[in-house]
Amino acid sequence: MAPSSSTTFSLTMMILSLSLLSLSLFCSAFTSQDYSDALEKSILFFEGQRSGKLPSNQRLTWRGDSGLSDGSSYHVDLVGGYYDAGDNVKFGLPMAYTTTLLSWSVIEFGSSMKNQVNNAKAAIRWSTDYLLKAATATPGTLYVQVGDPNMDHRCWERPEDMDTPRNVYKVSTQNPGSDVAAETAAALAAASIVFKDSDPSYSSKLLKTAMKVFDFADKYRGSYSDSLHSAVCPFYCSYSGYQDELLWGASWLHRASQNSLYLSYIESNGQTLGANDDDYSFSWDDKRAGTKVLLSKAFLEENTQEFQLYKAHSDNYICSLVPGSSSFQAQYTPGGLLYKASESNLQYVTSTSLLLLTYAKYLNSKGGAVKCGTSTVTAGNLITLAKKQVDYILGDNPAKMSYMVGFGKKYPQHVHHRGSSLPSIHAHPGHIDCNNGFQYLYSSSSNPNPLVGAILGGPDNKDSFSDDRNNYQQSEPATYINAPFVGALAFFSSQTTAN
Repeated sequence: MAPSSSTTFSLTMMILSLSLLSLSLFCSAFTSQDYSDALEKSILFFEGQRSGKLPSNQRLTWRGDSGLSDGSSYHVDLVGGYYDAGDNVKFGLPMAYTTTLLSWSVIEFGSSMKNQVNNAKAAIRWSTDYLLKAATATPGTLYVQVGDPNMDHRCWERPEDMDTPRNVYKVSTQNPGSDVAAETAAALAAASIVFKDSDPSYSSKLLKTAMKVFDFADKYRGSYSDSLHSAVCPFYCSYSGYQDELLWGASWLHRASQNSLYLSYIESNGQTLGANDDDYSFSWDDKRAGTKVLLSKAFLEENTQEFQLYKAHSDNYICSLVPGSSSFQAQYTPGGLLYKASESNLQYVTSTSLLLLTYAKYLNSKGGAVKCGTSTVTAGNLITLAKKQVDYILGDNPAKMSYMVGFGKKYPQHVHHRGSSLPSIHAHPGHIDCNNGFQYLYSSSSNPNPLVGAILGGPDNKDSFSDDRNNYQQSEPATYINAPFVGALAFFSSQTTAN
């Protein structure tokens, strides 16, 4: 099918934007102060997703304590962690992935976060404290979920009120879950780098636990979807299998530990774990593109020849995103937004933006570039492409709407999120049960508790957005949408821009 005229126009404009690098970097819809403001809000969002006993310095004060007995009926302490999105379930796979990408954001761009770096570390630690408990409570076991998702999704309740079953789900030597276990190992390993200087003992604990969890993931191979069935599917079913997580986890352990055993593991197992597979999206489910960018660092910056393959595949990924290149295959909306899926599309936009900027950083370290057929794509071109996506999310788009709650003059008011849409426990101390909460889901009123910093699912492939709480595909936030955006915002907050 031939592209529509609007699509052709969009691609032409994208190519033009790449050729006008310096102009687009220094003539911006947003200033570095705008990006700094968005950065602060993007981290603040995680406080709205907290489960457990809230600290005295909690800034989103409409939230209260919740899930204080999680795990107790199973004689294990699973209090803490994050709710993944607008519900009240603690899903281990997206929580671990969120933690890995928050950590990666700090590792690459923490030096640009200025006074927000400690808030970013606090967001990471809220998760790693929980993941450590989940990984060490019972030998040969990893706890990967709290809450029955099917029962939870039948209710519209504040987390402070929830009375749905807090079932606990685990993977074990008998019922493996290499995908969720290897992602947990990646999260702990990446976080160990974040805390290496500021808290060496905590960093060491994270790394040692990551090694044990990875050994468990590798030795007892299998998908957690096969072990847990309807508890995780279709919510966070491991569609890509567990091989990509094993390579991803080993790559983070290699970077965190500098232990040659992980280099040997990557060399020996890379081919069977997807090293030669080109995949063009990066998400909580599929880690292949992220792994290749991560491993390309060793080739570009440290001249580790064993990782030359990953540089080549990273180039393939980049070329797929660049309009006009010989292997271009991405889809963009008429307004220039990367478009992958009708549900929660902005998760792909934020993760891609982080990969573009991270790869640009690695390329810049050695003056490298990407060859896309006869075209050369520079690190600067990648920064421009990422900036287009970041700016679109913040409001430089056809709707002139920011898709981050609380940022800009116009942003969504009807967020698909239980705690944000119901009266807070301070405004309405009385219990609101499962069914009575639905009146707030269906209400036309704005959410009473702004979930500041939340990035929603976003517009459709024609740049249209329905500010409708019932349209969860567009109006629901998620931790894994925000996590990579933290790094991208940190990068642009340190750039010199002008209106």
